[in-house]
Amino acid sequence: MERVALTAQVREKAGKGVARGLRREKLVPAVLYSHGKSTPISMVSKDVTKVLKTEGGEHALINLKLEGAKEAGERMALIKDYQVDPLNGALLHLDLMEVAMNEKVKIQVAVHIVGNAIGVKEGGIFQYGQRTLEVECLPAQIPDSIEVSIADLKINESLHVRDITAPEGVRILTDGDATVATIQPPISAEKLEAMLSAAPAAETGEPEVVGKKKEGEAEAAPAAGAKGKEAAPAKEAAKKEAAPKK
Repeated sequence: MERVALTAQVREKAGKGVARGLRREKLVPAVLYSHGKSTPISMVSKDVTKVLKTEGGEHALINLKLEGAKEAGERMALIKDYQVDPLNGALLHLDLMEVAMNEKVKIQVAVHIVGNAIGVKEGGIFQYGQRTLEVECLPAQIPDSIEVSIADLKINESLHVRDITAPEGVRILTDGDATVATIQPPISAEKLEAMLSAAPAAETGEPEVVGKKKEGEAEAAPAAGAKGKEAAPAKEAAKKEAAPKK
């Protein structure tokens, strides 16, 4: 794995205002975590960005030189997490985890797919599954990525985590049943045409609300349930119609 040397300044103050001030000075606010203890630090933003842009940079083993205060000295650390501005890509914050070279760590490592699958040559469609794997190993054994060949995959076949051979000294912790890659069968021209030309579903009418009166019922209801003066004329008219003519 890649090893890099970086310098950090221990800082006594924290908070959003302090963080904004550091960024204006082209520094990135960061925190170094070590066995339950956290140390606020700041680092040169461009130096960290340069590391992150290298292959395997997120998993680089950092020889961190701390300057200032009693925490000064050299530490070995890994990048635990970082945040970037979604608009301009500027580095906003960084979390580092101190490690001991003789203690195993758990970390996410990228999956690197290689090879041209047999199924793809036959018209199948490659579909990605697990893009990262959680591994456990000593800091010096952390791989930049884990290479996975899909050359032998045929249509309707999948490659799972259990099929991967881990590098020496590395133990994969991700569930063995998790899918890493699949070759899906091709879509026939007829099926594709049918999907594209399928008529949209018929528009459904307005759902009938329980208790809602249908059209025409609103006008009939008052006559059926009329009371008092409005009901009397209706009854008299009904009697005259029903009475036999002399």
